[in-house]
Amino acid sequence: MSKIKEELQKRILVLDGAMGTMLQQYNFSEEDFRGERFKNYPSPLKGNNDLLSITQPKAIAEIHAKYFEAGADIVETNTFSGTTIAMADYDMEDLVYELNYESAKIAKEVADKFTKANPDQPRFVAGSIGPTNKTASLSPDVNRPEYRAITFNELRIAYKQQVEALIDGGADLLLVETIFDTLNAKAALFAIEEVKEERHINIPIMVSGTITDASGRTLSGQTVEAFLTSISHIPLLSVGFNCALGAQQLKPYLQRLSNETDFYTSAHPNAGLPNAFGEYDETPKQMQGYIEDYLKNNLINIIGGCCGTSPAHIKAIADVAKNYKPRLIQELA
Repeated sequence: MSKIKEELQKRILVLDGAMGTMLQQYNFSEEDFRGERFKNYPSPLKGNNDLLSITQPKAIAEIHAKYFEAGADIVETNTFSGTTIAMADYDMEDLVYELNYESAKIAKEVADKFTKANPDQPRFVAGSIGPTNKTASLSPDVNRPEYRAITFNELRIAYKQQVEALIDGGADLLLVETIFDTLNAKAALFAIEEVKEERHINIPIMVSGTITDASGRTLSGQTVEAFLTSISHIPLLSVGFNCALGAQQLKPYLQRLSNETDFYTSAHPNAGLPNAFGEYDETPKQMQGYIEDYLKNNLINIIGGCCGTSPAHIKAIADVAKNYKPRLIQELA
């Protein structure tokens, strides 16, 4: 904890960019996703990106290395869907521990190589904890508003398993990200606190919500301030926003967040908004300009990219971030 806090006081830290954008370039087939081990698996596996940490570990390590080469200080593990809840889509609930453990191990090995080569710029691994594909706050059935597809306790159990595996694999911090339902996030935070207490450890936690549209609210209806209040009972390393919006659209919400919190702040926006084909057109240069606006306004401590971003985007962000001082916070006792 103290190591990353030391670095945050010195400079703005750069988070990596999208994993999915990079994996698309490999054009992996169903056979590539399966590898030798899952050759005869009964369910289709193409699209299960987390599985690639087991079947294509070299590609995952290459992507982490490209982001570190571009100037990232922190890379996220390839575990966005690494819960039994999300893995049920592929009938792979039993693999969850191994997926998270291997993903963290790959990222940590790459990070350690870069730290060793340049000890003045230590590199960190953030265990990525996604929102799952079920929501605790909203009903998936319009005719049954009281119905819930998942309970808080089911989420807590699933997240706890993921957290334990990420820590065992070597994650330096945990990133609860792309939060569209704060109740899901609270279950993840509850699970993290349980693991911290059981293991007598103090692992840093980043929390990153998602403002879904111009209403300035999360999908479950919370404003920036309500979201912040809902998760501030935990001693977090940072709080921020990612996904859904590009850097330009995200700025007003980041401004409000930065004004209201004594935690460090983070952002990893998309490369603009998707076009008609669902692709992201914002160039590294354009994104750099919008991010520089954050820096001039002293809004940020950790900055990276989400959907559509590549090592080129991260390099442009890292190049401009080193010219600015980090946002100052009052250290909480």
